[in-house]
Amino acid sequence: MKLHEYQAKQLFDQVGIPVPFGMVAHTPEEAARCYETVRQQRKAPEGFLCNVKAQLHAGGRGKVGGVVMVKSPQEAATHAARLLGKRLVTKQTGPEGLPISSVLIDERTTLAKELYLALTIDRFHAQPMVLASAKGGMDIEEVAATDPAAIVREAIDIDRGLTEPACERIAKALALSGGHASVCAATLRGLWQIFLETDAALIEVNPLGISTANELLAVDAKVTLDDNALFRHPKLAAWRDESQEHPLELKASRIGISYVGLEGNIGCLVNGAGLAMATNDMIMLSGGAPANFLDVGGGANVEQVTNAFAIILADTRVRAVLVNIFGGIMRCDWIAEGLLKATAQLDVKVPIVVRLQGTNVEEGRRLLAGAKQLNLISVDALDEAARKVVEVARG
Repeated sequence: MKLHEYQAKQLFDQVGIPVPFGMVAHTPEEAARCYETVRQQRKAPEGFLCNVKAQLHAGGRGKVGGVVMVKSPQEAATHAARLLGKRLVTKQTGPEGLPISSVLIDERTTLAKELYLALTIDRFHAQPMVLASAKGGMDIEEVAATDPAAIVREAIDIDRGLTEPACERIAKALALSGGHASVCAATLRGLWQIFLETDAALIEVNPLGISTANELLAVDAKVTLDDNALFRHPKLAAWRDESQEHPLELKASRIGISYVGLEGNIGCLVNGAGLAMATNDMIMLSGGAPANFLDVGGGANVEQVTNAFAIILADTRVRAVLVNIFGGIMRCDWIAEGLLKATAQLDVKVPIVVRLQGTNVEEGRRLLAGAKQLNLISVDALDEAARKVVEVARG
């Protein structure tokens, strides 16, 4: 689950990480009031510079008009009205963009230097990892692609935690010394505290900026939480903004199905995350492109299979479906019954390639063999199934 910038900064503020002062607004009128509150809190004269920042779960807002400088309540209201209720398209949103339902009004900070700092999980080594770069800012993705050596990695031993020597190495990599190094270390300790206490998967500060007033600040903030741990954090779970999520992914999560939309045209219904990944790989190796990752789960019932199939077919790009089931806890006859129930309810016009193996496989195949209404192709081997579904999707 992703948090908005203003939500992430609330977590930062709670652990003492310095951030620009700001307030969230949901209407133009609120934006005007927030501007005035920020100005008064900073005891600044009229004409004080603030940002109006669109709140959405994507980066690159500043490049497409999602971050605007204002110097009066009226300007704050005007730009909030321009953004609120609209969809913003960035490099990270896709062509459909994401809706804006709130804006952050915060003091504008002129930066002398932009740095990058993040905490994430190194899944190859199964441990937390700090990422840091002296080349922060909006082009950090290009830095990672063209100059990977500019990004320093510091592994964290989960038992020892974030040590002082590690903080010193990170500060040195960012060319920070003196008071800035101390603030950097305190920021790192705060990030580590948030990381542990919220079961975060990613915390990103970009930029970690040195202002012209010589302050080290977390100017922007991004936090992603582990969905599987949200039951331990009901207050954070209440911050979820469902308008920022893909409708099909949201629907799947509500019924306990792991679904991620992709860019291809071959729908996949698989039981088990590892098998689902292998199925997507086989489709790619066969020259096709999966439309989704879908793990229906090892213990799914007929109703859940039916719902999963409906989610797949709701994607209008899908030209064929590959059902790949290894029956263990999930019985092959349940999959067959789910397919038959789904196709009875839905107007299925795409071919379906089915590979069933395992528990009750013969009964599952018998049920599907009698389904004359389906354009169904039964295949025994995964590599053959992948080649066949790519073929029928093209044809």
